[in-house]
Amino acid sequence: MKPTIEGETNVLSCRFGRGAADGLGKEIGRFIVTTMEIPWNLSKDRIGGTAEKVVHCQTMEIDWVDRELASLPSFDTVLAVGGGQAIDLGKYFAWKTGKRLVSVPTILSVDAFVTPASAIRKNHQVEYVGVASPDPLVIDYDLLRLAPNELNIAGVGDLLSNHTACKDWEIAHAVGKSEFPFKPESIDIGRDILKKIMDHTDDIRQCTDEGLQAIVDGYMRLNTVCLPNGHYRIEEGSEHYLFYELEERLGRPFIHGWIVGLGVYCMSRLQDNHGDEVTDFMKRVGLKYDPQVMEIKRDDLRAALLNLKAFVESRPKLWYTVINEKPIEPTWVDTILAGLVF
Repeated sequence: MKPTIEGETNVLSCRFGRGAADGLGKEIGRFIVTTMEIPWNLSKDRIGGTAEKVVHCQTMEIDWVDRELASLPSFDTVLAVGGGQAIDLGKYFAWKTGKRLVSVPTILSVDAFVTPASAIRKNHQVEYVGVASPDPLVIDYDLLRLAPNELNIAGVGDLLSNHTACKDWEIAHAVGKSEFPFKPESIDIGRDILKKIMDHTDDIRQCTDEGLQAIVDGYMRLNTVCLPNGHYRIEEGSEHYLFYELEERLGRPFIHGWIVGLGVYCMSRLQDNHGDEVTDFMKRVGLKYDPQVMEIKRDDLRAALLNLKAFVESRPKLWYTVINEKPIEPTWVDTILAGLVF
């Protein structure tokens, strides 16, 4: 089955539907699995077959990842099963070995299962490396619904990054700081992706087949803009940079869509970019974004926000955003914190 979205999606083939993962392990030759304990326990009987090795992702720190790579047995296919880090590990192995990649996301909290690069860490700093494409991408609605609804709804957070990232690109272009040729038509598509997601608010909140597919389609459509452009400017900006600061500060990962949702909450207000409207949508769709659910303390978030400009300016590879353009004052930070739950 070909992808349902026209254009370059980074998905070579797909199997979408209820029970789509059933029996997959008997069709892909000798395979290894990248996963984590909970998603593998939920999916292994459905998938079937016998893996040559099951690698439980402990971290994406490059030293650990490369040690695991060196210990792999002979195989034909990398079967990546789980959330973002399990999929990223599978992509990395597939890229390094030149083997076929089959991706079976068990939650939709991040778009890793459709993006080509793998998000590895070097001393807790994110770097995107490699190119890998799923063949097929397996979206099994029944398997996805075995996870708590909130982990699939989290996928909305990664799509909402368009809201702030598009504005960041406009800000950078207005002051002559855009790193890439500015394309208003790309921003228009990014905002239309958000409109279509918002049109499916009820389905996404209830995790119906249509709601789950709407998130996947949003991710894939985003690629039809970003891959030909050669960058993800409309999808990554100041909201991700707050996430990077917090991940480095606290030394631990987060549910991607939740932490990006928190970034959208904060940075949309720094941008004067319809903060109340986007927050209302996050509440209606059931996206968790408050620090309390991620166990982020008030003092840590306050320190992260006050340090954000220095953090970004110390990393020249990060694109120009509202963080470079506007001061982040203590009084503003306190106002932002007052609207969040700790």
